[in-house]
Amino acid sequence: MPDLYRQVRRSPRRKGPRRLHVLARGVSDLDLNIVLHLDLKIPGDYYQLKINYGIGVGWVAGRVFLPLLKTLILDTVPELVLTHVVWKGMDVTVSSASLKTLTINSIFVFNALSFDTPSLLHFECSGFVASDYPLVNMGNLVDAQIDFFLSLVIRNVWNFFHGLRNAPNLDLFPDTLEVLSMCSESMPVFNNLKSLAIESHKSRGWQAMPALLRNCPNLETLGLVHRVTDKCGDVCCCISREDKGLSLTLCPVKVMKVHGFEGTMEEMAMIKHFLDYFPCLKEMEVYAAEENNNPTRVGGNQRVLEMFELYNKLSSCNVQLRI
Repeated sequence: MPDLYRQVRRSPRRKGPRRLHVLARGVSDLDLNIVLHLDLKIPGDYYQLKINYGIGVGWVAGRVFLPLLKTLILDTVPELVLTHVVWKGMDVTVSSASLKTLTINSIFVFNALSFDTPSLLHFECSGFVASDYPLVNMGNLVDAQIDFFLSLVIRNVWNFFHGLRNAPNLDLFPDTLEVLSMCSESMPVFNNLKSLAIESHKSRGWQAMPALLRNCPNLETLGLVHRVTDKCGDVCCCISREDKGLSLTLCPVKVMKVHGFEGTMEEMAMIKHFLDYFPCLKEMEVYAAEENNNPTRVGGNQRVLEMFELYNKLSSCNVQLRI
């Protein structure tokens, strides 16, 4: 290791991007001090990479090649972005006591993906669901945005959501709701959750929504983009059923934000449904969908405007159409 250390220390300084080529000499762990922007190419059999400190490390596609890396340890690095990093090993751990912001965008299906990031505040994750999440340590998380793609084998995804349970703000995309529906019986209670934003797709249902709302006892703000599906549970009125709205009657939401509104009769009925069944709702903001960057089509619909006036007369909730 001393010879390898001297080789790294004596690398000539050059202006612009530098590349650090390290030959594998039977070494499995590498400990680096990185300052400013570096392009890392580590073709050896390294299973653990530790970065002690760094500023502006560029983790972007094509610049970082970590073919056998399994564990990434970061000390005093505030932000990490992993975008299409090549991971040959499918059991991956990201560990840092100081990391504040983490963004992961992966095109691979991990066998196991772990996070030991107790100081993490902001988390964005998109990509295929890992088969297993052995450790998800994110006790101080403030907000998370999760955009999962469905994969064939999902074993322990409930542990992933259990790791997010302390976050006050969550943003969930269509496939993420589908994944949640697979673990609704073991869904954690999100006691700290104040703001929840969700998006649905016509091919993805809202089966998870009843259990999710029941497990958010202190939820105050709900934002949504809803598309009519045949899997909405009892949350919305897309499908006629005797127990529709049951989950909403126990939900403490006070503010609701509806995005992508097009002024259809189905959407108008959905708004009335929410007004009827959310007992604590005080304010609803409905944002018109932009059609060719021009949302005035909804605002020019007299029938829609009259319906919003009627909703305000019949409900104690302040309903606003945002054009």
